[in-house]
Amino acid sequence: MARHIRTTFLYVVASIVFCASLYHHYLRDAIAPFPPSPAAILPTSSAANYALHENLSAAYTVNNAAAIPTPPPISTTAVLIPDWQVLVILSPEITTLNLDGDYFCLYDTNEVSPARFSGLLHFPDRATFCCLLPVKARRRFPLLKQPMLLKSPENPPARPPPPLLLRWTFLVYDSLTTDNDVVLFVKGVNIRQGINRLPSEFNCVFGDDVINSVRTAVTTSMQEVFRCQRPNLTAVSSVKVSLEIVAENRVVPSVAYYSPAPRKLEYRNGKSLLCASTMVYDVAKFLKEWVLYHSKIGVEKFLLYDNGSDDDLGKVVNELVKEGFDISTYFWLWPKTQEGGFSHGAIYARDACTWMMFIDVDEFVYSPSWINVSQPSKSLLHTLITSNSTGLGQISIGCHEFGPSGQKVHPVLGVTQGYNCRKVLENRHKSIVLLEAVDDSLLNVIHHFILKPEYIPRNLDANDMVVNHYKYQAWPEFKAKFRRRVSAYVLDWTQKLNPNSNDRTPGLGFSPVEPEGWPQKFCEVYDNNLKDLTLKWFGKKTYSGYQMAWQR
Repeated sequence: MARHIRTTFLYVVASIVFCASLYHHYLRDAIAPFPPSPAAILPTSSAANYALHENLSAAYTVNNAAAIPTPPPISTTAVLIPDWQVLVILSPEITTLNLDGDYFCLYDTNEVSPARFSGLLHFPDRATFCCLLPVKARRRFPLLKQPMLLKSPENPPARPPPPLLLRWTFLVYDSLTTDNDVVLFVKGVNIRQGINRLPSEFNCVFGDDVINSVRTAVTTSMQEVFRCQRPNLTAVSSVKVSLEIVAENRVVPSVAYYSPAPRKLEYRNGKSLLCASTMVYDVAKFLKEWVLYHSKIGVEKFLLYDNGSDDDLGKVVNELVKEGFDISTYFWLWPKTQEGGFSHGAIYARDACTWMMFIDVDEFVYSPSWINVSQPSKSLLHTLITSNSTGLGQISIGCHEFGPSGQKVHPVLGVTQGYNCRKVLENRHKSIVLLEAVDDSLLNVIHHFILKPEYIPRNLDANDMVVNHYKYQAWPEFKAKFRRRVSAYVLDWTQKLNPNSNDRTPGLGFSPVEPEGWPQKFCEVYDNNLKDLTLKWFGKKTYSGYQMAWQR
């Protein structure tokens, strides 16, 4: 009897360990980098689609004259993204749906969660909703099923057994058609930094029917970017496109579509000499200062990749557009895809922009030589890129990292006025790139691109030009930023992974708790140069002090 009990006990223990290991493996792949949170905030209208959402009745309308007791199921595809959120994507053929009002996600567990309009995926335009995966449904992980999107959870229509929920860690998430080829953005294939599988290992697959689909050769395979030959499908307007892993005889799940017409960034008043591109998440309070400053020193167009903002970013973008600023937004919800977004921008904006500056919204380009300039001018940056030698393809600018500078909340006059104490040493570089000089692979690593062989890069000295990086801000801002950080190398700063990365914050540790003495951290030298300059350029003296041009 004793032997039987010990054997049973060992079997139970082994089973628990095996199940825990299996769960941990899938949880890490499907949900990382963010821990599950029942109180996760669902996104509202994204910045990329604010203007469209204001006029949705023009594109997505429904005739409500005749009430339908039990409408047919809405055709959708659903993807599990971080924080147990489910992105529900409408099929492209659905063009008559009222996106306002209440929607719900109904799961195979008969649980219901609210669904909110999230944004529009492009090419073709597809509305998306985001809902929270209920607790009971999570217990079926990793065999989660796709929910049904409903206008009302009562009297749901019948439908076939739902397919498995797609996972954001293994997905073809976007596609661009150029004049010569097709560019796919794929997560979960080239998974090791600096190691890319050969193009010959893949095919691009065009069509929903995998067996009878059209296949073309892949020509480049770098990071999350795969380029392939265009198919002979001129008679179709759009068709599902994916990536086939030949040796494994499987096709990566896809939410991307191919269309024969090239997809390019629209532009006004001809091609711009200098544009700026960045990936944003909840930066509404910072955006106007960043746009206004850089537009005055030479940036003519701004391309924002919205990483799923749920603040007033869309409203601010709309206001800036009405004021005459040339700003375009692209809905880019996919987590940890900053390099993919930059690669997308480098090809998407090539016909609209000659040079592209890749910096973040908390970064400001500045030259010490401007200190005696009384008014800003577009020539300040234009001269930099027009007066250089033939063959120049990329200009790299070093960064000075600023600390909280004693601030405990976001400074009312803006970041350039509020933060004036930084670290001594220069860290990393940001770049201004000639888009036609970018290598066909679109390979980039943290704001730097690999160039075609005939082009050369140039590194600027900090005495000539520098980027003021307001990285370590007041704790509430810093905590929010690093909670949803888009960096590819520190997936989640609360997890004990990659502890020596430059994306880590010295002394922060792994807990989202404000470290002691945070307002005084990273303060090694006071630097008021840009603070004084922006006050001179953009400040207006009032009875109560100064007011900056970007303040509401």
